[in-house]
Amino acid sequence: MPITRIDIPPDVRRIVKIILADPRGFCAGVNRAIQSLERALDLFGAPIYVYHEIVHNTWVVRSFHERGVIFVNDIEEVPKKAYLLYSAHGVSPAIRAQAEKRRLKTIDATCPIVTSLHERAIRLAHDEYEILLIGHEGHDEVVGMMGEAPDRITLISSEEDVVRAAKSISPDARVAFLMQTTLSMDETEKIVACMQKHFPSLSEFRSGDVCYATRNRQLVVRELAPESDVVLVVGSTNSSNSRRLAELASLQGVKAYLVDGPDEIDCQHWLDEDSVITVTAGASAPEQVVRACIEKLLDAFPGSTIKTQGPGEHKVEFPPPGELREM
Repeated sequence: MPITRIDIPPDVRRIVKIILADPRGFCAGVNRAIQSLERALDLFGAPIYVYHEIVHNTWVVRSFHERGVIFVNDIEEVPKKAYLLYSAHGVSPAIRAQAEKRRLKTIDATCPIVTSLHERAIRLAHDEYEILLIGHEGHDEVVGMMGEAPDRITLISSEEDVVRAAKSISPDARVAFLMQTTLSMDETEKIVACMQKHFPSLSEFRSGDVCYATRNRQLVVRELAPESDVVLVVGSTNSSNSRRLAELASLQGVKAYLVDGPDEIDCQHWLDEDSVITVTAGASAPEQVVRACIEKLLDAFPGSTIKTQGPGEHKVEFPPPGELREM
């Protein structure tokens, strides 16, 4: 439902212009993971176990925790024969083997885009490529992907990592690269350029393996930031794609703030009357939290205008995991 406000007399109006970025918020992979967990709760009841957070958002995780979902970081924490759902970020073959050994009933809610990257890593390793994986150390998605071919994959987080890799990889080696789906386009462009310099025969990355949601949300922030005084990004601090949105706005000289919810918005110190505020959200941030943030702004600045701006996003839907389709 649209947000509506009662008209306020001109003598008490405090005006800001609020731009709602479109696209923003949930992507198809996040929707699929959340819907999979919802469906598992309907079919099997609590407790349902989830390996790591279902998505990187405190609101989503808290809501499921309150319904009896148990999030674990170690497969040994899951009772034998229990239901275990893999998060949107994917897992390594070692985790799948552990789950099978404990006879767990698994549901794979890995984002299909992440799954395609796992499959490509396997093919490249089979063809004896050295794989450079651009990503952040310790991120769930990176940990899972590196587990597919640990002897063939080198993690690259900076241009310095590229230089080190060039010294350790044979000049005659076949080299290809993959990347974490939630990275900044500007950040990866510099690293890719550095890799091409040090590995002239580098295999090209396929554009189809780039996360459409990450790209589209960054493009609209890049478009709207120059016309804004402040960019407000709704998302949790452990959400890589949310942090990248805030960083992208900051790089364009705009004040940018990453907030988990309305209570973290400091209207008094961040915002002025007559400001232009762009509001966006990371791919794991619920729309109801975005709406609560808008209400906070409208309460602080009655009479403000709101408009949605951006190219929008083609509707993308991923089918549910096979384990649930069979039900």
